[in-house]
Amino acid sequence: MLVKEIIDKLELEVLNLADGEREVSGGYTGDLLSWVMGRAESHMMWVTIMTNVNILAVASLRDLPAVLIAEDAEIAPEIVAKAAEQEINLLRSPKSAYALCVGLGQLLA
Repeated sequence: MLVKEIIDKLELEVLNLADGEREVSGGYTGDLLSWVMGRAESHMMWVTIMTNVNILAVASLRDLPAVLIAEDAEIAPEIVAKAAEQEINLLRSPKSAYALCVGLGQLLA
């Protein structure tokens, strides 16, 4: 499923949409950056509450189609600007990480 379709179906807030045509066929959730870096795969949307600049480094390194910030975690404008600069899809939702993963799983089933 495409990132732009997931945005619509899960009613996600778009912080940066560099490429809505990226394909997502799985998800990964976690907040320990080294753990995500070692386990997330390039087809997975990453659900996290982390909002520091290092999420962009991990997303770029793993070539993730999108980073989805759960629980409306506050994210600095500089991070959003950096996501745009690095062409990383950055999304947000007020839902919990669990609820987002369930919703994503249902969409991709």
